[in-house]
Amino acid sequence: MTTPGQPGAPQETGESAEDDDGVPVLAGSGEETERVRRFWSVRRIPAALLAAVVLGGAGLLLYDVAAVRADHSAMSWRRELADALATRPLDSATTLAAAAAAVLLGVWLLVLASTPGLRAVLPMRRAHPDVRAGLDREAAALALRDRAMEVSGVQSVKVTVGRAKVAVRAVSHFRPLDDVRADVESVLADGVEELGLARPPALTVRVARPPKKG
Repeated sequence: MTTPGQPGAPQETGESAEDDDGVPVLAGSGEETERVRRFWSVRRIPAALLAAVVLGGAGLLLYDVAAVRADHSAMSWRRELADALATRPLDSATTLAAAAAAVLLGVWLLVLASTPGLRAVLPMRRAHPDVRAGLDREAAALALRDRAMEVSGVQSVKVTVGRAKVAVRAVSHFRPLDDVRADVESVLADGVEELGLARPPALTVRVARPPKKG
């Protein structure tokens, strides 16, 4: 019989283990049990603008209605608006333009309400169900660029990280382009995997010679 702590004792699942260098690391959790979703944006600016417009319009209308109830005349803008709505035909250009603007505004608000936003943050794999992590696209691009610059023959690199694809454009001033491209693809394939993204993007690499001066 073995007890925890003795040689040959089984390791408990979920506990920390040690790597070859003796540094404590979390044990792998296996395959993910739930789909990792994107981060939702708070969208404070659109919400604040909409709230300000609704509050201002409702307050102004309520004030005018209260003034009419107190035997005061209605504001000129409300009288003109009521007359225009009563006399202007529905197929006029002004009415159609106002209706189109209202429809576009409504569609924009529906899109904001039904989409996550925060496109600059890429969700990472979840090793623990109570912890969510995200990686900024610029930080991911910088990390991949630094790795590509370590390849022999690479003079400069431009990395663009998207949700589904990583586009790499490298400039090589020596070595055959096919060899440089193969090395960059190999290095960045490992780099993309080490980013720990929930949906690893596809990798496309282009390598060219620097432009000739003069």
